[in-house]
Amino acid sequence: MTDQKTEIDRRSFVAGALGAAAGMGGLLAQNAQAQPPEGREIGTTAGGAIPPEMRRPTRLYRLEADVHDCEITGKVPSDLNGAFYRVGPDAQYPLHPRDIPFDGEGHVSMFRIKNGRVDYKSRMVRNERYLANDKAGKQLFPMYRNPSMDDPSAKGLSRSTANTHIINHRNYLLALKEDSPPAAMDLLTLETKVPTYTFDGQLPSKTFTAHPKLDSVTGNMVAFGYEAEGFGSKTVSIFEFTPQGKLVWNAKVQVPYVGMLHDFAVTEKHIVLYVIPLAMDQKQMDSGGPHWSWDNTLPTYFGFVRRGGDGKDVQFIKGPTRSATHIMGTFDDGKKLFVDVEMSMSNPFPFMPMHDGSRWDPVAGSSHITRLTVDLSKKRPSAYDIEQLYPHVGALPRQDDRYNTVAYRYGFLPCPDPEARPGTGGACYARFDHQTRKATLFNAGTESSLAECCFAPRSATAPEGSGYLMGVATRNTEGGRADLVILDAEHLNDGPVATVHLPMRAVGQIHGWWVPEAQLPKA
Repeated sequence: MTDQKTEIDRRSFVAGALGAAAGMGGLLAQNAQAQPPEGREIGTTAGGAIPPEMRRPTRLYRLEADVHDCEITGKVPSDLNGAFYRVGPDAQYPLHPRDIPFDGEGHVSMFRIKNGRVDYKSRMVRNERYLANDKAGKQLFPMYRNPSMDDPSAKGLSRSTANTHIINHRNYLLALKEDSPPAAMDLLTLETKVPTYTFDGQLPSKTFTAHPKLDSVTGNMVAFGYEAEGFGSKTVSIFEFTPQGKLVWNAKVQVPYVGMLHDFAVTEKHIVLYVIPLAMDQKQMDSGGPHWSWDNTLPTYFGFVRRGGDGKDVQFIKGPTRSATHIMGTFDDGKKLFVDVEMSMSNPFPFMPMHDGSRWDPVAGSSHITRLTVDLSKKRPSAYDIEQLYPHVGALPRQDDRYNTVAYRYGFLPCPDPEARPGTGGACYARFDHQTRKATLFNAGTESSLAECCFAPRSATAPEGSGYLMGVATRNTEGGRADLVILDAEHLNDGPVATVHLPMRAVGQIHGWWVPEAQLPKA
């Protein structure tokens, strides 16, 4: 394993490997050996090693595309109408060779599905960063979340890449990056309407999460911002907006240290913040490196606070060193608080530096769906339970988003076939039934990779999990050409009910979002 090098460029990682291998490092070793490009500096950053195989020159794509009435194999279900949106990094101009694949300007794509037909559209997010780069004709923000590397002409501008997630709100599509406010786009044209969206001046934070949650009862959007009072701040601002955009709650808490708070959990009564040791590394940034490094000397902290309160009751429970970056689902029963996450023993990202200079460990970096439980009957709980739920290795779990804040039964995950030998099983989507603890799989085969999936209910009132699972398959033997696969979520092993064919590659994806027809504006 240590003698084998992996060729992963920025786009292929985001388009495929991130969806099914951000937490499954063992698969990385199966790729072909490759030497770093000539002339590129290799070695270590201050405080941590970036593997030479991750040091790739930026490969620009930037193809803004329109494909009308896409070719389809099978039949798009008559009760599937709406839009499936995706977003990922797509560097506008070359980035620093030491930069990481999470960087690059946001590129949003949309599969517009209506009456059995599908149109595809993609557009770059034209926010402050994009517009400044475009005017200068070069990259002004060359390093991930390191403002000291910015061109002086960019001082005071929003650094948001808007490349991590999207969500619809007040007839806008918000393009999200957790170090900045969102950018607001037109839901149908993908035109950037508001480059820096602050909810009409109500945003009580300098930052906004990439993972807001929609309340299962009220439809309110619950969100947070970490480093909320400025770069390196330990303050986390938690807040809630109505569907009409009114701020109805805000509280602030202090975290034990500045670590990545990429996702969070929300129930009807609680907010959960899980602090992991991907910690801000000032020494590394001073040397020209990225914002984070993995510090295996730091513990995790399971933090929870009463939703709707003033934040003074926040509790942080110290736990073992782990990573947990994405939530599958969460709930509380009045006695216990349950949070289901992807969890690894160590750094899940092969390109993220290790603080102690060690090499990334693909075994410790592999993630499994894990349940964290806190006993609420204790006034000051001192520990939380950790239980691995399934053998599947994977990252980017999803659920039926109508159940974001209440008890749920079904979850979904991109993963390899857990019963196949490494390299032989193909990329899969798994559906988990937490009631029976059983899983069913869709296997896309060994010649395709799968991005994160997204669930679309058959109707607003359909039972949980009754609907369609969709995601983009990259056809690795066809030059990276992309297809959208649409599956019956209750019968994944039957294969796609429809496959939407693109004539080219699709822009890379980190996260995706489904908007049903009723929530889209009229054309």
